[in-house]
Amino acid sequence: MRISVIALAAMVVVALTGCGDTDDSTPVACLEGDGVYIRALQGAPGVVRLRGETPISACLAENQEAGDLSTVGAAMLEAATHLNAEARAEPGGAANLQLGYLLGAAQRGAEQTDGIHAELVRRLAVAARYSPDNGRLPATFLETYREGFDAGEARG
Repeated sequence: MRISVIALAAMVVVALTGCGDTDDSTPVACLEGDGVYIRALQGAPGVVRLRGETPISACLAENQEAGDLSTVGAAMLEAATHLNAEARAEPGGAANLQLGYLLGAAQRGAEQTDGIHAELVRRLAVAARYSPDNGRLPATFLETYREGFDAGEARG
């Protein structure tokens, strides 16, 4: 009888741990700073994977822990700020496309998370479209950004 109780208890523990939602965890690659995002985005508009395996959209996990969200958000914002500066210096260039891809991938990830990433996506959009003189961004900037955004939203 005692073995049956222990076996039953073990099955309950296994069942409860198996029912956990693994979508809540943030992939480790997402927590490694802005450099991992910038390096991965060099593959845009093709396949972009952090450390060769993690799509950017996977960095925005449902029910993400606050610390992970803060770390991911800071890294994405730093990457967006860096890419925006490069894209403004050379509108229509690779950084412009990569910037759009980052935002499209973030949008894709946020759509699955019941709104917890809405503020991050808003801040990313502001950083991506920043212009120091509040002037209009050139048409080529916006066209290339849109191309990257569409690719990121589709594959990111």
